[in-house]
Amino acid sequence: MKINQNRFQMQLDRSAITLSVICAVQCMLLPITAIMLPTFSLLPFSEEVFHSALLFFVIPISAFAMLMGCKKHKSYDVVGYGLIGLSLLIVSAVWGHDLFGEAGEIVSTFFGSSILAFGHIQNQRKCKDSCH
Repeated sequence: MKINQNRFQMQLDRSAITLSVICAVQCMLLPITAIMLPTFSLLPFSEEVFHSALLFFVIPISAFAMLMGCKKHKSYDVVGYGLIGLSLLIVSAVWGHDLFGEAGEIVSTFFGSSILAFGHIQNQRKCKDSCH
């Protein structure tokens, strides 16, 4: 039972890291691709709905994975990384263009995704260390 719970928590961390990377890559490559291939901007990847959909998955997966990990390793600094990363992603997705402009939105999304991914990597390491 404990092994399945550990495996599930690690899989949640991996899923959250993957979603964070997808968000960062999409945000970084979209402007370049739109310039080089204007028809690409017609695809659903360029819409704000895509960011909202990613957040819809990232927020619960990240929160659940981090809380499960913290319950195991009792190191709550990981939650700080998660909160900072998620906050940056939410602010970027909701108000980023208005607050920071297009370039600032991309930068804040990239930093939010990076901080969140770093938090999940730390969560995985601490979980592995606490199991041995």
